[in-house]
Amino acid sequence: MTTRTGTATGGDVDLFYDECGDPDDPTVLLIMGLGAQMVFWRTEFCEKIAARGYRVVRFDNRDAGLSGKLDGTRVGGPPLPVKLLQFFVGRPSSGSPYLLTDMADDAARVLDHLGVDRAHIVGASLGGMVAQVLAAEHADRTLSATVVMSSNNRPFLPPPGVRQIAALLSKPTGTDREDIIASTATRAGVIGSPVFPKPLEEAVAHATEYFDRCYYPAGFVRQFAAILGTGRLDGYDRRITARTLVLHGTHDKLMRPSGGRAVAAAVPGARLQMVDGMAHDLPVPLWDEIVAALVDHFAA
Repeated sequence: MTTRTGTATGGDVDLFYDECGDPDDPTVLLIMGLGAQMVFWRTEFCEKIAARGYRVVRFDNRDAGLSGKLDGTRVGGPPLPVKLLQFFVGRPSSGSPYLLTDMADDAARVLDHLGVDRAHIVGASLGGMVAQVLAAEHADRTLSATVVMSSNNRPFLPPPGVRQIAALLSKPTGTDREDIIASTATRAGVIGSPVFPKPLEEAVAHATEYFDRCYYPAGFVRQFAAILGTGRLDGYDRRITARTLVLHGTHDKLMRPSGGRAVAAAVPGARLQMVDGMAHDLPVPLWDEIVAALVDHFAA
């Protein structure tokens, strides 16, 4: 399937994207998570959606992949432990260079660049948070919303598992390319689906692809600050009018199922679908089930 690439300009950062499928088909906009590049939406996964009659667009968030970086922009505000405590009780923290609202505006700008009036919005993890804000703030651009393995950061939700959050926030064991690739592959195993473990060879191959395409840990820090600086999203959820699907894995210990249930409870009319065996990833054996859930939701 032919893939077309481009760059959306006009904002404070340029946004790199690609797309597949017939440009005349309804558009699906995929938004990836914290520090993750758009290629975490694997090409074959996108092609499965496109084959069902959709134009599939994925893009690199600001500070990730081939999109623009806010080089040298520092995160201010109180120390991280204080920010995490504020976040847990529902208070946004100060010092974030940008917020999830800015990232939602980025997503809308990709649609503007492509001349797309309305799209099916699908976000995973941090991307699911961006999708919630986008569906609320840009309701006229949202045909439907799907929130995957995410949360609305409602106060006092159960925290992530210790191993999972430690893996997410840990630094590589060394500074060499091989060290960073190995650490990335190990992290994927910790937060990924134990029922459908990714073969080590595949995990290393993907980690190598991600490193060679763009290794930019400073962007992770600023995107994490955007989550903490935005805080709870249930106020946005209550404003969402688009038909909304919440997909969440039964085995997700990084973004626990309680996060998905909180989103589904806050968005009017939202439907929650638990994916048995899935953790904080999109395992290949579950692609057909996930794609079926998505296209059924889009068609409705």
